[in-house]
Amino acid sequence: MINSSCSRKSNILDMASEIHMSDPVCLIENINEHLKVNQEALEILSAIMQPVVVVAIVGLYRTGKSYLLNRLSGKNKGFSVASTVQSHTKGIWIWCVPHPNRPNHTLVLLDTEGLGDVEKADNKNDIHIFALALLLSSTFVYNTMNKIDQGAIDLLHNVTELTDLLKARTSPDLDGVEDAADSESFFPDLVWTLRDFCLGLEIDGQLITADAYLENSLRPKQGSDQRVQNFNLPRLCIQKFFPKKKCFIFDLPAHQKKLAQLETLPDDELEPEFVQQVAEFCSYIFSHSMTKTLPGGIKVNGSRLKNLVLTYVNGISSGDLPCIENTVLALAQMENSATVQKAIAHYDQQMGQKVQLPTETLQELLDLHRASEREAIEVFIKNSFKDVDQSFQKELETLLDAKRNDICKQNLEASSDRCSALLKDIFGPLEEAVKQGIYSKPGGHNLFIQKMEELKAKYYQEPRKGIQAEEILQKYLKSKKSVSDAILQADQALTEKEKTMKEEQVKAEAAKANARRLEEIQRRIQQMMQEQVRVHQEQVRQMERDRQNWLAELQRREEQRMQEQAARLRATFEAENRRLHHELQYVQRNVICDDPCVLL
Repeated sequence: MINSSCSRKSNILDMASEIHMSDPVCLIENINEHLKVNQEALEILSAIMQPVVVVAIVGLYRTGKSYLLNRLSGKNKGFSVASTVQSHTKGIWIWCVPHPNRPNHTLVLLDTEGLGDVEKADNKNDIHIFALALLLSSTFVYNTMNKIDQGAIDLLHNVTELTDLLKARTSPDLDGVEDAADSESFFPDLVWTLRDFCLGLEIDGQLITADAYLENSLRPKQGSDQRVQNFNLPRLCIQKFFPKKKCFIFDLPAHQKKLAQLETLPDDELEPEFVQQVAEFCSYIFSHSMTKTLPGGIKVNGSRLKNLVLTYVNGISSGDLPCIENTVLALAQMENSATVQKAIAHYDQQMGQKVQLPTETLQELLDLHRASEREAIEVFIKNSFKDVDQSFQKELETLLDAKRNDICKQNLEASSDRCSALLKDIFGPLEEAVKQGIYSKPGGHNLFIQKMEELKAKYYQEPRKGIQAEEILQKYLKSKKSVSDAILQADQALTEKEKTMKEEQVKAEAAKANARRLEEIQRRIQQMMQEQVRVHQEQVRQMERDRQNWLAELQRREEQRMQEQAARLRATFEAENRRLHHELQYVQRNVICDDPCVLL
C-alpha cells in the first residue's frame, strides 16, 4: 500500500532515455491542505526526454480511480486501492511507464486525491487538485459512480470557477495563443467513466451508446429563463472546454464481499463484462490519448512537464492563479533559460575538447570559437521554446561574446605563463653564470651577447608559445639590458689593464720560451753525447764479440786441422802396421818351407 506521507522512495531502474519506475511516487504533496512539489518526482521527470502522454484521473474518493490507473500501467498493484471509507491517495501521485503503443513515448499516469473528502475543511483544496490534473493532462478521466447526474455535472462544473484561471488572454507575444482554437487545443480530452453502472442504455425505447448517453446528459435545454440558464451553464462550459469526449460504463467488478480484495483478484474471479469493459477502456486510452501539447504545437517532454508542475503549483500556492498565457511565458522562460545554459555547456565542452591554450595565433582561437559558437546556437535553436523576440538567443550571443573575451584573456595569460616559464628554463643557467662572474672578464660582453643569441634561437624553436611570445621575450630582454650594460662596462674597464698585463705576460712568456729553448738545446746535446757514448760502447762490445768469434773460429779450425792430421797419422800407422804384418806373415811362411824341422 502507498503511504499518504509520500516519504517512500520509488525504485527507478533506468533514467537515461526511458523511465522504468517500479512503483508510483508522490508528485504533489497535500500537507494540511497545502500543496508542495516532491523533489524526487521532479528529478524523475527531468530525466525523461521523450514526449509524454499524460493521463490524469479525478473523481470522488473511494470510486476506484486508482484501480483503473493500475490496469493502464499493466500491473494489478501500484496506486493505492483502499477498502475503507477513508481516502487513501493524498495529493497527486505519478507513475511513468513506457507507452505500450507508441515507441519513444512515455505514458505518465496521475492519480489524484479523492474529491469531496468529509475530513477536509472546505472544497478549495479539491478545486486546486482538480485544476492541476486538468492543466497537466492530455487525457482527463472523470470518474463518477452509477450514472451521470446533476451532482456529477456540477462537480465537473468546478471548471467554470477556473475560467479566469484557464482562459488565454490575448497576447501578441505568444504567437497564436490568442487563437481560440489553439487555446482550446491546450485542454485535455475528456473520458467520463461511470462505475457500477446499473441503468439501461436507452432513450425513448431506443438503445444508445455510452457516448450518446454522455452527449444527451450534456445537451443544453431550449429557453432563456434563469432556471434554464442555470441548467445550461455547466453543460455549455463542459462542451466548450472538452470538445472531444468519450464515455465508458463499468459493471460492478465482483460480488460485494470480494471488492475489498479487488486488486488481488484474478480476471477469472471478476465479472466477465467488467473485465471486457476495462480492456476496452485501456485500449482506447492507449490508442487515442494524445501527446501533451502546448499552444503553438509544442510537444511536452518530461522536463517541460516538470516546469509546468512548478509553474502551476507555485502560482496556486502564492494565490496568483496562472492563466495559460502566463504559464506558457513562464515555461518558455524556464525552458529557454535552461536551453541557454545547455548551449553554453555545449560550447564549453567543445572548446574544452578542441582548444589547447595557448594557441599559436589569435585567428586559430577565433576560428575554434566561431565553430563552437555556431554549434551552441544550433543547440539553442533546436531546443528553444517560443523565443519569439529572440531575447534568449540574444542573451546567449551576449554570453558567447563574454566567453570569447574570456577565452581570449585566458589565451593571453596562458601564453604569458608559458613564455615566462620557457624564459626561466632557457635563460636561467645564463643568469646564474652572470651571478658567478663568468662574464666579468675582458671579452666577456661578446661572450654574453653570443650566448644570448644562442638562447634566443632556442626560445624561438620551442612550440606553442602563443601570441605573447615576442612581447614577453622583448620585455625579458629589456629587463636584462642593465645586466648587459654592466658586463660591457666591466669588459671595457678591464681592457686597458688587460693590455698591460698582456704585454708583461708576453715578455714573461718570451723569456720562459727562451729558457725553455736553452734547456731543450742542452737536453738535446746531452742526449747526443749519451747517444755517442752508447754507440761507442756498442761498437766496443761488437768488436769484442767479433774478436771472440774470430778466436773461436781460429781455434775451431786448428782443432779441425789437428784432428785431420791425427787422422792422417793414424791412417799411415795403420797402413804401415798392416804392411809389416804382411811381411811377417810372409817371412814366417817362407821359414817353414825351408826348414822341415821347424814344422816338427
